[in-house]
Amino acid sequence: MAWWTVHEFVTPWLAGAGSFPMVGTPAWCALDGTDPAKWAAALDAAQHWALRLEYFQEELGEVSKAVAGAADWQQVAAEVQQRAGFYAAKPWLQRRTS
Repeated sequence: MAWWTVHEFVTPWLAGAGSFPMVGTPAWCALDGTDPAKWAAALDAAQHWALRLEYFQEELGEVSKAVAGAADWQQVAAEVQQRAGFYAAKPWLQRRTS
């Protein structure tokens, strides 16, 4: 997501519209569909949504790095496979959950 590109695109439109109500408010709903203020509010909401997506995209990347570094995943996989093989060979030792 590239918020800055969206911001650069909408800025001239927002400046040309002057003031406008927040998208979705009763004042915005009352505007005619051809009113530049209504479209400016929609573009402003779009740039805020792009910023939100960019922020969460960055956060998701940081979280995925943290998860990747939280354990030795090859070791975890080996343990899971070993446990599965053990219980496949000795099913009578497996716990019953019901």
